[in-house]
Amino acid sequence: MTGSIVRIAVIAVIAVAAIVFYAATFVVQQTQSALVLRFGAVRSVVTTPGLYLKLPAPFEQVTLLDNRILDLDLPAQEIIASDQKRLVVDAFTRYRISDPLRFYQAVNSIPRANSQLASIVNGQVRSVLAEATFTAMVRTDRARLMNRIRDDVNREATRFGMTVVDVRLRRVDLPAANSQAIFQRMQTERQREAAEARALGAQQAQEIRARADRDSTVIVAEAQRRSDEVRGEGEGERNRVFAEAFGKDPEFFAFYRSMQAYEASIKSGDTRMVLSPDSPFFRFFNGSASRPAAASPAVPPAPAATSP
Repeated sequence: MTGSIVRIAVIAVIAVAAIVFYAATFVVQQTQSALVLRFGAVRSVVTTPGLYLKLPAPFEQVTLLDNRILDLDLPAQEIIASDQKRLVVDAFTRYRISDPLRFYQAVNSIPRANSQLASIVNGQVRSVLAEATFTAMVRTDRARLMNRIRDDVNREATRFGMTVVDVRLRRVDLPAANSQAIFQRMQTERQREAAEARALGAQQAQEIRARADRDSTVIVAEAQRRSDEVRGEGEGERNRVFAEAFGKDPEFFAFYRSMQAYEASIKSGDTRMVLSPDSPFFRFFNGSASRPAAASPAVPPAPAATSP
């Protein structure tokens, strides 16, 4: 009986000791800092991780704060740029608690810190971007504007024990209605430029085509002229050769030309010629070959033809 009571008493003492130890100690992690509050007033600030002692509640309480970088997403807001364009800006902020004591005294908790910091960031975004143009925000000067907003917000956030790591503009765009109107205007402008380019191309094509036609006409005319000259020279040379041949043997030349005329005229076909048998054309058939060739033409003019 006595042994059981002793065991129960030992267990009770150990349980009470464990409860007292749990209530009188707290642990600070690597990513945390702690504020020890005695009756609501800050007794100490712990920034080094480890196991620490405190008075049990309600004498002392511990508030743990996160030392890691915290994110703050801001709702999209409309601003008016310096070129009078209405823009929708979507930004976000990253910050950390740099002074736990000042942070606790100024805003007390992270939700209240987010609310306070959101007001500061929105005000600085409006102030800085109101002095810039839409082109500067989107393309030419965006990095400098974000750095300026970050520095201005950081100066304000220092009063609350916070350090702003970064402020970024996630999106800078025109409102939906303005975007559609601008898109239609850009589309109309591109269509006008395309029509001008097509018209200019058609004009240049017409000029090139007319120039090519003119050049081809000149080339063909020059070739025709040269062809006529060569043909005339050839015919002149042929006539000269014929004349020389005729001068050397008039009778043979008359006979040769008559044979050519017979071959060309007496062919099978639908055309018939009606000639007199004693016509000079048939003199070589009538025994008239002894007559001087100069007395009659070698190739008489073709008589009128009659169709059957």
